Amino acid sequence: MCADTPDYKDTLNLPQTDFPMRAGLPKREPEWLARWEQIGIYDRLREKEGRKPFILHDGPPYANGNLHIGHALNKILKDFIVRSQQMLGRDARYVPGWDCHGLPIEWKIEEQYRAKGKNKDDVPVIDFRQECRKFAEGWVDIQREEFKRLGVTGNWPDPYLTMDFHAEAVIADEFMKFLMNGTLYQGSKPVMWSPVEKTALAEAEIEYHDHQSHTIWVPFAFADASGDLAAARVVIWTTTPWTIPSNKAVAYNPGIAYGLYRVDATEDESWTTPGDLYIFADALAEDALTKSRVTAHTRVRDVAADELGALTCKHPFNGLEGADGFWDYDVPMIDGDHVTDDAGTGFVHTAPSHGADDYDAFVKRNWMDRMTHNVGEESEFLPHVPFFAGLQVFDRKGKEGKANNAVIAKLVEAGGIIARGRVKHSYPHSWRSKAPIIFRNTPQWFASVDRQVGDGQDDYGKTIRERALTSIDKLVKWTPQTGRNRIYSMIETRPDWVLSRQRAWGVPLTCFTKKGALPTDDDFLLRDPAINARIKDAFETEGADCWYAEGAKERFIADAANPDDYEQVFDVLDVWFDSGSTHAFVLRDRADGTPDGIADLYLEGTDQHRGWFHSSMLQACGTKGRAPYRGVLTHGFTLDEKGNKMSKSLGNTIVPEEVIKQYGADILRLWVAQTDYTNDQRIGPEILKGVADSYRRLRNTMRYMLGALSGYDAADAVAADDMPELERWVLHRLAELDHKVRVGYAAYDFQGVFQSLFNFCTVDLSSFYFDIRKDALYCDGASSLTARSARTVMDILFHRLTTWLAPILVFTMEEVWLERFPGDDSSVHLTDIPDTPADWLDEPLAAKWAGIRQVRRAVTAALEVQRRDKVIGASLEAAPVVHVQDGAVLKALKSVNFADICITSDIALSNDPSPSEAFRLPEVPGVGVVFETAEGEKCQRCWKILPDVGTHSHAGTCKRCNDALG
Repeated sequence: MCADTPDYKDTLNLPQTDFPMRAGLPKREPEWLARWEQIGIYDRLREKEGRKPFILHDGPPYANGNLHIGHALNKILKDFIVRSQQMLGRDARYVPGWDCHGLPIEWKIEEQYRAKGKNKDDVPVIDFRQECRKFAEGWVDIQREEFKRLGVTGNWPDPYLTMDFHAEAVIADEFMKFLMNGTLYQGSKPVMWSPVEKTALAEAEIEYHDHQSHTIWVPFAFADASGDLAAARVVIWTTTPWTIPSNKAVAYNPGIAYGLYRVDATEDESWTTPGDLYIFADALAEDALTKSRVTAHTRVRDVAADELGALTCKHPFNGLEGADGFWDYDVPMIDGDHVTDDAGTGFVHTAPSHGADDYDAFVKRNWMDRMTHNVGEESEFLPHVPFFAGLQVFDRKGKEGKANNAVIAKLVEAGGIIARGRVKHSYPHSWRSKAPIIFRNTPQWFASVDRQVGDGQDDYGKTIRERALTSIDKLVKWTPQTGRNRIYSMIETRPDWVLSRQRAWGVPLTCFTKKGALPTDDDFLLRDPAINARIKDAFETEGADCWYAEGAKERFIADAANPDDYEQVFDVLDVWFDSGSTHAFVLRDRADGTPDGIADLYLEGTDQHRGWFHSSMLQACGTKGRAPYRGVLTHGFTLDEKGNKMSKSLGNTIVPEEVIKQYGADILRLWVAQTDYTNDQRIGPEILKGVADSYRRLRNTMRYMLGALSGYDAADAVAADDMPELERWVLHRLAELDHKVRVGYAAYDFQGVFQSLFNFCTVDLSSFYFDIRKDALYCDGASSLTARSARTVMDILFHRLTTWLAPILVFTMEEVWLERFPGDDSSVHLTDIPDTPADWLDEPLAAKWAGIRQVRRAVTAALEVQRRDKVIGASLEAAPVVHVQDGAVLKALKSVNFADICITSDIALSNDPSPSEAFRLPEVPGVGVVFETAEGEKCQRCWKILPDVGTHSHAGTCKRCNDALG
């Protein structure tokens, strides 16, 4: 610039904003949280009238520890839905809740007792329950603050807790509906039992880990065989030697080929002898005999299924001295489809008290009188079992006890074993104690899924199973659809629901049994509506502790019957029954619920098909005749960057609190928005860096927009019809996006919504529209139609982008909003997504500009080569010649200011063939660009190089800038 040329910088309309480039989210987010609480945003949204409710029912997390990344994913997804539904015009209510009863909390209190040398059984049960309640209360408060810190909106001052007195009253009342409708019964069947925790467990409380088990091959002699089978023995294989004392049958499969095998030669140390005869499945004989150290054998003949079915075996301990005839009973051969020839021997040792398939086989034959009760609650053999009384399968720490080795030793002594070994396999463990479980026959309380429910609510079926399967297919939308198949197959084949737990902290099974009556007797259970009402009323005012108070039985039975004739049940309900009942005490009973007790959506991880979705379905089908939800959405699990499961031992865990401290909650929320949550997601330091980079780019887009809108006056707005084509193209894109955003949010496709908006901001706006319009915004005069149109579009963009992104980036969009609209009551979260005029959509215009942008790409690439080669420093130094083969495209280019669009000082358009030296971009066929430098002088205000610079009243300016200066 010459010494006598003025500095025109102060005459430009440069962006002005205090919106910082650096977000400082970890420090600033708590300030917005406090502000939202102060102005009561959640409650103020409830005041908007005439809106259709949308109820996302919260699956209760467990109140016993700090949040992990899975909690964060789950709650953030829920928040996306609640906020987006609200901004789409619904009354989106969200009541957070907690599961407060059950073993995890009770276990923590017991751990504290053990550390102090204190015995739980010595503490009065009500005192113990109060300690559990206090423990849960403490964690509810901690987790509530952690969830709020994620930016999750909801009725935080008044959440639901399964231990609230009203909740306990309703849970008991819901249980008593099962009591009254005929589906409740006491049965004796094998259940998954934790010897460490001394209680039955539900399938959802089980996880599988590798476990080293004993394997044994046990021959059973026949009691009644003749001919060549008289001396033969049928061989079973098992990984649970401790169940052999409870054997009651041997199962075979008629579809398997069996043979009679003779031992011809053995190694020195073998439990078999030449001449021994054994029956195996043909596919497994070689392996079993090799394991038995048999070096030569002969297959004597086929053994037909009807031969096997006609035979009876002896127990391996039959006739043992000192057993007093304990095992001197017949062991029938029974057919079973569960028997395979994949492993073992082709025969299955059947102990109906310790296996589901075994139990089912005995139920099918009505042999329930043959069940055994040989193993106690600590997995110890009971006193009546010879040789093994007191020996445990697993000790109190979950380590292997002495039972297996003792049984194996006794089998060796009795000649009842031909091989043994060890095998590592997947074995069920308690997910709380991490200790292995056993299957154990014990009296439990069940809800029958196949008995007719006597409540008259038969629209969707007469049994719980029928109602559930009908609900799955006709009443519930599953997202993703694969969730339907998963839960359908589970419900279709599931056994009856084990409702009882032998613990202290929970809602008791509020029922009474008649002394001396059998569970099958009609008068075994005391069914009286007046008693039920008394129990519910007492729980409502005193909580479930009153069930354990002295004189409770007499108080509740009162004059309905003679209390001396009845026993009070003290088992507590499975906690899945608690959470499964939330539709009643949350959805149905709360003012912010829904009278029909049916939620629009349940959302949890895929594991909840066997957990909360499952128990809620069964519970509601038993008490209200249908599923308690209209929609179910599931997400996957969170893995580390390499796709490994997170664990403290591997040191690969990502803790939400640490992410928030480093980046802020909005970065964590953005990570959720960028993932396909329907599958397993990955997170780690590098992934979070990438998310933070996306955030910065988006933030810069919003910052530029704020700067460009500084001082914007709506009175200067330009009607859409009067705008230049480029602005009308932006409005077209907004109309397209409005549809995508609404459809995406309605379908819970947050990844699709965010990706569309991010691409729009970075590609369509920052790299294209903003880049082009900087010149007009900075340099045009105040009355310029182009500049006014651009600022009008910026204002339209602002209102849509902030509201479209507000459900995801709750803190940042609030910051952006308040930068323009400060005020004590101002908040983007009090607004709805604005309607977008349908006539903004202009497909012919969009097609035209798609062609223009393609040619621009070729020009930009050609100029980049010149910049790289240091021929030019900026694109305004160029005035290229663009050869365009397509006549329609050429016409479109001539109808706009293509030089402005390419950010060059001038541009020439030609339909002449491209010369050989022309730059070509392979993906833009029919276009060639010949580089030329711009002619003239550089305007000292807009920096364009034009021939007229210096010929106007203002020194060193072009005509446009001279006119703008007045």
